[in-house]
Amino acid sequence: MLAVWVDQLLGFASGALSAIRQQEHYPDFMTWVRAEGADYFNGDDAIAQALAPILWSQTPLERLDFACEPLATPARNEPCWCDSGRKFKQCCYRVEFPTEIPDQMMWMLSLRDWKGATLKAALASQRAPAQALLEAGLIAAESGQTGRAMQILESLFDGSDWSRLPEQAEPAFEILLDIYQERGFTRKRAELLDEVLDRGPLFLRGVALERLCLMHLDSDDLDSARAAFVRAQQALPDSPTLAYIEAMLLLHEGHEQEAKERANFWYRRLARQGELDDDQLDFLAALAENPGATLADQLLSAEEDLATPLIGLQSLLAALPTAPKLDISVAPESGRLRYHVSAREATLFAEWHEPFQVMVDEELALGFRDDPWGNAVEWMSLLCAHPEWLDSPQVVQDLTLALTSRFGSLPWMAPSLLEPLALRLSRWLQQARAEGDGSLCWDDADNAILLRTGLALVVGMERGARQHSRELAEELLAINREDSLGLRELVLDQLLRDERNEDALALAEERSDDGSMKLNILLGRALALYRLARYEEADAALQEARQYNRYALEMLCADKPRPALPSGDGDIKPGSREEAWQYRTLMRDQWRSSTGALAWLSARR
Repeated sequence: MLAVWVDQLLGFASGALSAIRQQEHYPDFMTWVRAEGADYFNGDDAIAQALAPILWSQTPLERLDFACEPLATPARNEPCWCDSGRKFKQCCYRVEFPTEIPDQMMWMLSLRDWKGATLKAALASQRAPAQALLEAGLIAAESGQTGRAMQILESLFDGSDWSRLPEQAEPAFEILLDIYQERGFTRKRAELLDEVLDRGPLFLRGVALERLCLMHLDSDDLDSARAAFVRAQQALPDSPTLAYIEAMLLLHEGHEQEAKERANFWYRRLARQGELDDDQLDFLAALAENPGATLADQLLSAEEDLATPLIGLQSLLAALPTAPKLDISVAPESGRLRYHVSAREATLFAEWHEPFQVMVDEELALGFRDDPWGNAVEWMSLLCAHPEWLDSPQVVQDLTLALTSRFGSLPWMAPSLLEPLALRLSRWLQQARAEGDGSLCWDDADNAILLRTGLALVVGMERGARQHSRELAEELLAINREDSLGLRELVLDQLLRDERNEDALALAEERSDDGSMKLNILLGRALALYRLARYEEADAALQEARQYNRYALEMLCADKPRPALPSGDGDIKPGSREEAWQYRTLMRDQWRSSTGALAWLSARR
């Protein structure tokens, strides 16, 4: 019965709103109520007439600059406010509603209906109740009206009075951040996060912290992510969100054991305070036991539709049999290695491509022509039903690129999704090396399939399976030193993160152009020399880096430099601010964690 009442109430309120908008005068509205109101309540005109004054009193009127014109509730012996001519106690006072009438309902319905200049003016009046803005914004977002949702939710989170914000506003806050991200409003998103972290209510600060850190982690800007975390520690010293964020940050930095220790610290500390519910404590206990697996499980549960096929895919990859032998031969004239797709592999790929549908963009090192995740449930489910498809390197390539594009920035996903594919590729590279000592070059035969897969795996495992990523990169470097894969740069960065400074220096001093960004090589060499206390050589290396890119030292030393993002095509020119910014996001945390390194850099600017 309650559901029927709610439908009747909303139907009557919508009809009432349309009637009010005709003249915006109470007598005209009551004429409509007496004529049509009972139709909404199975002929019960008493309920319609009792509701009408309440809804009128909360309706924003355009003629009053969106203010309401509330009626005074009559005393028991005064004439009823529905204009029936009877006393209030004998009329509307006697009517009981199954539920309370929400105070913001007519504002919410108005915000749902208004368009263009009227909606803009209504929001600018700042008269809309926060609950109405929240509900109208969520309705617009759920119905795919992202522009309207953004406009309404911006009024809700304008920062003018955080105390009025409903505690149920957290999903709306996340929706607004998502809309900003989808539409490319990077500055608006950053400003909203800063505003909430500085002055927003406590229940939103944890969400803002999580989003800010994830934003920096997604772009590999570990130093900014660390700064955001420190800022949050000062603002929210006892928030359980800090445990989750710090674990993510430490895993991104490659400190798995420290992530476990810090999660255990948070669990003990917050358990003593006794303010968390059982679910929160269970999560922190699991985080302390195995941070990576816990974060992976949380991600899977958050993926909703993808959760079941992803779990199935993990099981499939964990049980993969040994990779089959490929058709790899040596070119007689050059001695170079050549892989050719076999007829069986071509058939397997054709079967796979029917559900997968998306083609690799061969103009890019790593990428597709379209998004493969639109029908991911279908292709993952079918792959689990046909594991033999993974005997085709081309299928492995597609799967690797798809997984790296979605999960490559999340270290905790690499062990279950990418490492099994890396083992399969290594088996194929070993087969190639067994055929001869020549190079497996990108442009020969079908070699690009194997090399592109390897490059995607190195990038995807760089955070979550660093040692395996470096080993695979070294395998690829050994089997192909002639093509521009940029692997030397990736291996160098990993060696520096592992404090293998002698190995990093040896790699940096190899004078070969493999497509690596030169700035990374030059500054990587300078950092390795500094760590080895070879300061005169480090000075010379730094001078060479400064001559190559005049922005690099300034960008590295500044606490909050202005970002320099690449152009729309993603191209980064040598010697540019964009190149310096990219190096900073990737490696500033290594300079900061090297004692005295940033001060040494600053003195040589």
